[in-house]
Amino acid sequence: MEGTVQRAVESESARLAHAAGRAARQPLSAVAVVLLLIAAALIPFVVSSFYLLQFTMVVITSIALLGLNLLTGYNGQISLGHGAFYAIGAYTTAILLEQTAVPYWATIPIAGGICLVVGFLFGLPALRLEGHYLALSTFTLAVATPQLLKFHALEPWTGGVQGIYVSTFAAPPGVPLAWDQWLYLLSLSAAAVMFLLACNLLRGSTGLAITAIRDNPIAAVSMGINLPLYKSATFGISAMYTGIAGALAALVTQFVAPDSYSIFLSLGFLVGSVIGGVTSISGAIFGALFIQFVPNFADQISKAVTWAVYGSFIIGFAALAPTGIAGFLTTIVRRLGLYSKAHQGPVPPLPRLGSGFELRKRSK
Repeated sequence: MEGTVQRAVESESARLAHAAGRAARQPLSAVAVVLLLIAAALIPFVVSSFYLLQFTMVVITSIALLGLNLLTGYNGQISLGHGAFYAIGAYTTAILLEQTAVPYWATIPIAGGICLVVGFLFGLPALRLEGHYLALSTFTLAVATPQLLKFHALEPWTGGVQGIYVSTFAAPPGVPLAWDQWLYLLSLSAAAVMFLLACNLLRGSTGLAITAIRDNPIAAVSMGINLPLYKSATFGISAMYTGIAGALAALVTQFVAPDSYSIFLSLGFLVGSVIGGVTSISGAIFGALFIQFVPNFADQISKAVTWAVYGSFIIGFAALAPTGIAGFLTTIVRRLGLYSKAHQGPVPPLPRLGSGFELRKRSK
């Protein structure tokens, strides 16, 4: 009886210590996120216009990669066609600004809503496909999209092979910012909202259902999860993220054309998602940094064999960080935490509980 009570006390103490440690880490994580946002918000005031444009594209690309992570990393659906939703979002913004009086900021949620519907409808017939069969169907979507944008019947809307020039805009009245600074902060605000929505989505019951489908679809169905609904909804949400990124990119580049959204764009998204960490939210940021800066760095190393150098970087990252950059950094942090705990000395044992007679004797 005495040993049972002692083990119960030790188990409860360990549980309380784990809960306290987890509660202590949550404020630290929130502080780290706030500091990261503050540092990101200061970028427009400390870098040149050229680098500011690159960082703006990093922020926009991270939104697209986050949508792909939700679909592939958390739900288990492989997509090679997210460049198509990126194009739909960009063309929606360009067409609305060219042919309607919709303000530029309103085109962003409209593009996201259109891509949500298109992605959901595309996900319905794709429910019967899994693995590489689903990847091939999305690959077909990515290949067909540029050709559809060039179709002569759609030229009054899409501009055909000539594309569409997007009208420029200035910062709101009273805001002392240049155009590129305001556009960066607008993209950063949109990214913060989208990342927050993704965190809340994955922490709730919907996120549990999404990951359960990835881990074991049969078990998920046996628990009452509506498999077609959740898979189609996840595909639609992922497309919405990518469409919002495409709308922001159209505002940055001020030009859209079919050849800008080839199959290489979709493959680049997949590479960035895997390199950054396909099963993590923060991996979208690391993947966007990789997509934006590594090709330029490879071009500076050798202009003759740029793609070979770029491929070498991909192989190197895949070999050194098979779980992505985010997973690699998480492993390092955990090992450093264990190392620091190991060098704090042994944890003092709990006082041993005696029998009832001994307790009464001690009290005297």
